[in-house]
Amino acid sequence: MAAADATFGLYLRPGSGPTFGGQLAAYPPKMETPSPEYLAEVDAWHAARDRRLRSPESWVALTALHWLTPGAHELGQHPSAAIRLEGHDVPPLAGHLLVGDDLEATIRPHHEARLTHDGEKVAGELPLADDTDGNPTIVELGSLRMHLIRRGAHRDRLALRIRDTNAPALAAFEGIPHFPIDAAWRVTAGLERGAEGATVAVPDIVGDVLQEPSPGSVVLTLEGQQHRLRALEEDENRLWLIFADATNGTETYAAGRFLVTEPVEDDGSVVVDFNLTYNMPCVFSPFATCPLPPEGNRLPIRVTAGEMLPTWTDGWQPTSAPAPASVEPAAD
Repeated sequence: MAAADATFGLYLRPGSGPTFGGQLAAYPPKMETPSPEYLAEVDAWHAARDRRLRSPESWVALTALHWLTPGAHELGQHPSAAIRLEGHDVPPLAGHLLVGDDLEATIRPHHEARLTHDGEKVAGELPLADDTDGNPTIVELGSLRMHLIRRGAHRDRLALRIRDTNAPALAAFEGIPHFPIDAAWRVTAGLERGAEGATVAVPDIVGDVLQEPSPGSVVLTLEGQQHRLRALEEDENRLWLIFADATNGTETYAAGRFLVTEPVEDDGSVVVDFNLTYNMPCVFSPFATCPLPPEGNRLPIRVTAGEMLPTWTDGWQPTSAPAPASVEPAAD
């Protein structure tokens, strides 16, 4: 389930880790008072997150998600199109998305539609790679950017995800407030290793449950009580934590939040800095497909650290996502 906090990937978490290129690891695991340098580094991390989310390639720019079935699907702005495209400079008929029984897909432009890929006009049929390896084929049409995602426990669900460089959410997005930086939420924990090849069931927001490799559980003490969180693997010997806590639904996103740890030491110790807790993509758009906390990963305390709910202009909020129904092919 590894991915990076870039534009594309399965779930897009910060693959570089929240350690600012390793600088933060030089600070002591436990600090009575955060140093000015530490405060500046954490503030810089939050500022970088804010900048990425304002990009037209971010989660905030998502405007649609169409689940696909085998067949030929019309794309365009016309109301009769199986995949209705809404954006600047989108024609009534843009082309057809051709999905095979094996869920491999190509796109065929209408002769008058200017579909492009890597800056070049698409001529004939273009095979589309999905986001499994984090490098999907991006097709541009006017202000829209489209690519395929593949989901499901058996990788058997295919969808077309659409971003709009003029998405209303980009204009409405005001930023992500965060709790005051508090050194008490930067703790040294221990990795309680699981059996070799162990997995953990990770549900996602569209109803799938994936068995993901798990190196074990992070054991940590917060507010005088010991807690365990099942961990997922991350790059560079770090751990990815998907967890919920008692702030969810009020100050933070109802489904939970994410956190990437420092690298695990040889003795199993690992620094967990809740000041670097960040939001799931689904808080920014109903068209993301977020993993949810595994069973047992709900902390019974208020974790008053890291990102809070984003703010939007004049109370604007992302719309509710439609149910993940399939798009049926056009009739002959």
